[in-house]
Amino acid sequence: MQVATDEKFWDEVRKAYKVSPDFINLENGYYSLAAEPVISAQEAHIRMINQIPSYYMRKKQWENHKQVKKAMAEFVGVSPEEIVICRNTTEALDTVILGLKMNAGDEAIMTNQDYGSMLATFNQRARRDGIVNKVISLPLHPISDQEIVDAYEKAVTPNTKVILVTHLINITGQVLPVRKIAEMAHSKGIEIIADSAHAVGQLDFKIPELDCDYLGSSLHKWVGAPLGSGLLYIRKDRIEKVWPLFGDDTYADDDIRKFEHIGTHPCATELSIIDALEFQKTIGIANKQARLRYLKNYWLEKVKDNHNIIINTPYEAKRSSGIANVGVKGLAPAELADKLFDNFNIFTVAINTEAVKGCRITPHLYTSKDELEQLISALNTLSA
Repeated sequence: MQVATDEKFWDEVRKAYKVSPDFINLENGYYSLAAEPVISAQEAHIRMINQIPSYYMRKKQWENHKQVKKAMAEFVGVSPEEIVICRNTTEALDTVILGLKMNAGDEAIMTNQDYGSMLATFNQRARRDGIVNKVISLPLHPISDQEIVDAYEKAVTPNTKVILVTHLINITGQVLPVRKIAEMAHSKGIEIIADSAHAVGQLDFKIPELDCDYLGSSLHKWVGAPLGSGLLYIRKDRIEKVWPLFGDDTYADDDIRKFEHIGTHPCATELSIIDALEFQKTIGIANKQARLRYLKNYWLEKVKDNHNIIINTPYEAKRSSGIANVGVKGLAPAELADKLFDNFNIFTVAINTEAVKGCRITPHLYTSKDELEQLISALNTLSA
């Protein structure tokens, strides 16, 4: 896509972000800073609500809440009756993992590259309810979608009830073929939980394209909403099956609103989701995906042939987007992260798991090619 390389266009986008000059931030995966128009809108929402506090909460809150849900539902291509605005992916997916009816002996499939909080919650269910968790490994450089589908299918037994699939793996950036995994699972009566923490707002897709039953995402990552905003999707015919984390006797079992009873809501943050979506529209999700993929490819292509550098991310365009993971032979992940920061003023995050060892490199729309050149130089120097 030609706009991905249009530096004049992205220079204008970059002006919307107030970035710290103290270091090069290539760790935008934990929390991506919101654009200045979104921050300004959030401040205005805070002041407005603070002026009419209880009146707003009792008289205005739920009218505005419907507007936020409508805007968010349109963005991800589903009905407002299938989504919940929450605080983050962990809250969203824990609601499902803890709320599904599973008995002793029932099995759940997941991978050793899935997010730690999700694995911990499944482990809690194993301890509490006696379910069986089957943790599989996935190739870092798959030769085909079928290889990935087969890895899940080999773990399936008659006792398998649910599969957790990370849409865009946070530690490597690999994009998994969720729909193909879902088709395999559904043919066997198995449900799919999609962890789309990094996919919503980074990849150009709509939720129905995945054919998943449940999905969670953090809107303060790639949607650019303020910190503490997330999304839970439950397919309409699955809502009745899931218990909410917080008790509710207001709504019917098949009403998505039963999940919204969490106490007092952070309304200003929620209102700012609309502002974040409006800002995203000025860029375009297809343009955004193309730019992030271009930035990842820009630095990756210049270091991948260095025999002392380890790439833990697939090279094929469809298998990754803006995130990649890199290691240097002879350096532990934490040591590499420290040297990048201490010696080159580049902030990343060390990943040191059974499956992946390296540093996650996560540029953003405000990242310049000059900053990536500094990363390239640093990696080549450290690997010499």
